[in-house]
Amino acid sequence: MQTLQIQLPDTITIDAREIHLLLASRLYEKGILSVGQAAQMAQLSKRTFMELLGQYQVSVLNYPADDIKLDFDNA
Repeated sequence: MQTLQIQLPDTITIDAREIHLLLASRLYEKGILSVGQAAQMAQLSKRTFMELLGQYQVSVLNYPADDIKLDFDNA
């Protein structure tokens, strides 16, 4: 696992837990991490992570529209 150090301006009031959650949710949304990997990165259970995704306007169903159409056509 890699370690990342970020320096934020003093005017930003955000804790490390929220930074982990923001980054994990964005990487999940982009398809870089699975829901399990993102939950682990955010130091949460899968269930809790999935429940919190809505607060960041990230869909739990992170599935490309083209793939959904292809699955539908194949069904």
